[in-house]
Amino acid sequence: MSKEQTDYVSYLLRLWRVHDNGPGTWRAELRSAKTGERIGFASLDELFVHLSAETGTSVTPGGEQGCASRSS
Repeated sequence: MSKEQTDYVSYLLRLWRVHDNGPGTWRAELRSAKTGERIGFASLDELFVHLSAETGTSVTPGGEQGCASRSS
């Protein structure tokens, strides 16, 4: 995606777990619906940091930030 900020971004998100003698690590891949570009992430924290940068918000790994509320 270009550095130009937009109000709408669409991705296909793919998640899978890699097991290395433990509970496993989540991996992620985003594919741009607009361009087809693929971006891979070695952890969910890396994915969240990328999405934070794309949207111009600040998120700390493991923390909750933003203005959307969660419902139980």
